[in-house]
Amino acid sequence: MNLSGVLFFPVTPFDSEGRVAEDVLAEHLSRGLAHGPGGVFAACGTGEFTSLSESEHARVVTVAARTAAGRVPVFAGAGGPLGAALAHARNAREAGADGLLLLPPLARGPRYADYVAAVAAEGLPVILYARDHLVLSPREVVALADIPGVIGLKDGIGDIDRTQRIVRAMDGRDFTFFNGLPTAELTMPAYRAIGVGLYSSAVFAFAPEIAVAYSRGNERLLREFYAPLVELRSKVPGYAVSLVKAGVRLRGLDAGPVRPPLADLSPGDLAELDRLVKTGLDLT
Repeated sequence: MNLSGVLFFPVTPFDSEGRVAEDVLAEHLSRGLAHGPGGVFAACGTGEFTSLSESEHARVVTVAARTAAGRVPVFAGAGGPLGAALAHARNAREAGADGLLLLPPLARGPRYADYVAAVAAEGLPVILYARDHLVLSPREVVALADIPGVIGLKDGIGDIDRTQRIVRAMDGRDFTFFNGLPTAELTMPAYRAIGVGLYSSAVFAFAPEIAVAYSRGNERLLREFYAPLVELRSKVPGYAVSLVKAGVRLRGLDAGPVRPPLADLSPGDLAELDRLVKTGLDLT
């Protein structure tokens, strides 16, 4: 599957009653698609995957697949207990998604490969998401890549040495790698040096103009926008998601609040985000 450029991870908007706001999601997706992302990853981490019910997940993926149809590949988040992951995979297939981003199960056990194989057997291509407790060795990635339907790895660990050894172990096989660290732009020079040029951009969800400008070589954005943005994101656990949703609201689309256990930005942090977004836009 051809993924290229900057990858778009949309938020999941909620209305005043706390329900998924499907019309707002469609508008959010349309605005992002106008800036040419390489793919859409719906109901994933930025989309508050862990707070969505099975039916909400299905609705989010359906809206994403319908809105992006024929334009870019659409991947849906899947994961958690095996039964839930299988339901996510079936719902995504029925909604018309092109693939899955498989988040780590709740516990890492010796039969992780069986977990992956069961989800892949539902029929959609699977990209593995290595993060938190799911730290994979080169040997494990090679073995997992032999499972029919497993096509790639999103790295959310940030161990460049390990990632380079994984890339080398794959020995030129047709396998997709991308940098999945929060605010990945800061680490992209290191990833590009080991042959990983694809990345997910949290900023693309609320300021695609900035994300695209950086991808085209605007290095001032790294110093004057991304570096202070990372400092802001690091202040509070969960801000990696809360900050993105706040950015969507600042850009004029009411995506609602984040769900517990996440918390929205404090007034001071929201003002700082607003300042940074204006600075970034001025530099594009």
